Amino acid sequence: MNSLALFLLLFAFMFLGMPISIALGLSSLLTIMLFAQDSLASLAIKLFETSEHYTLMAIPYFILGGALMSTGGVAKRLIRFAVACVGHVRGGLAIAAVLACTFFAAVSGSSPATVVAIGSIMIAGMIRQGYTQKFAAGVMANAGTLGILMPPSIVMVVYAAVTELSVGRLFLAGILPAMLLALLLMVAIYVRARIENLPAQPRASFSEILSSGRDAIPGFLLLFIIMGGIYGGIFTPTEAAAVAAVYAVFVSVVVYKDLKLKDLPHTFVEASKTTVMLMFIIANAMLFAHVLTTERIPQIIAEQIVALGMEPWQFLIVVNIILLIAGNFMEPTAIILILAPIFFPIATQLGIDPIHLGIIMVVNMEIGMVTPPVGLNLFVTSGITGMPLIAVVRAALPWLSLLLIFLVIITYVPTISTFLPDLLMGKALS
Repeated sequence: MNSLALFLLLFAFMFLGMPISIALGLSSLLTIMLFAQDSLASLAIKLFETSEHYTLMAIPYFILGGALMSTGGVAKRLIRFAVACVGHVRGGLAIAAVLACTFFAAVSGSSPATVVAIGSIMIAGMIRQGYTQKFAAGVMANAGTLGILMPPSIVMVVYAAVTELSVGRLFLAGILPAMLLALLLMVAIYVRARIENLPAQPRASFSEILSSGRDAIPGFLLLFIIMGGIYGGIFTPTEAAAVAAVYAVFVSVVVYKDLKLKDLPHTFVEASKTTVMLMFIIANAMLFAHVLTTERIPQIIAEQIVALGMEPWQFLIVVNIILLIAGNFMEPTAIILILAPIFFPIATQLGIDPIHLGIIMVVNMEIGMVTPPVGLNLFVTSGITGMPLIAVVRAALPWLSLLLIFLVIITYVPTISTFLPDLLMGKALS
């Protein structure tokens, strides 16, 4: 009864157009007040505990670092290097856009930030070179999803906080899937470019490749600071995020000099707005998860599924269907916070690696970023191009089918996700 009331209230509030954060918090509050034996004091305590979670403290720093990299000249230099490397092949400018998204994703941790930083430059460049606006918009909307799959990913940090898993293992698990997705997109672009006779850029000289690569090194170093610091045992993920934010200020203001000191307050304010919004969603979603846990809903569902004799591959089909539906209507962080506590114990009982489950959830969230009505990448791309939202949706659809194929591969070939964590950090204890 309590669980039914909780979900009915949540869906009712969402149907009324209430923001997801408010819907989560209010449905939790009303369920406790009207149906449960728990007290309101427990919700207040949980709210403050959520805000003080050490792992979640990495999020503001990653957001700030991504904001600084987006407003500074990092994106331009990464694009220049990508174009120099692959621009000469057929469809090279679009392939370079995917490569630049991969590079920028590795320093931003955000999908919309990747679309804004790379798309605002590359879409206009592709159109000038003879690509259709529809083609350019579709490529960028889907390539931008790499922002939450390539570490450092904010969505991965949230999943790690909810499930008490290692952020470092999750970051490692995301590298090979992200590289595979980037490769699939590049191959698809090349095949389509050959069919449609899309243009190629003049081949860059070796000196141009070296020059552009040298210019991009300060941006790439951010990734080495984060990943090297974590896996070298120098920093915790939160400390690495803080160091990365300080380094981003240094690169943008001192090295590249694209930002002036007077510009920093505005960047800090914008990053703070994003942080407050995200942390408010997290806090309310944590309250929702607390009610779920108090009412033993995840455990009950897990026991029922195990009793049904469901095989792991069957359970993963159910997981993907639920996540694909949820991704159409909810923000990725909220989905992770609501559904991870439900899926995690079931996956554990069925022998599914929780790291693998995390990557599956992130890939589903990628697809949610390019599916209406709340696909954030669609809105960002629409804003950049000036195209109507429905036109952006149509432009993204052919590439969306590629993401669905990629989801199937990631779901049923777990080695892609678990190889690097097991190799570099040892097999996780079962």
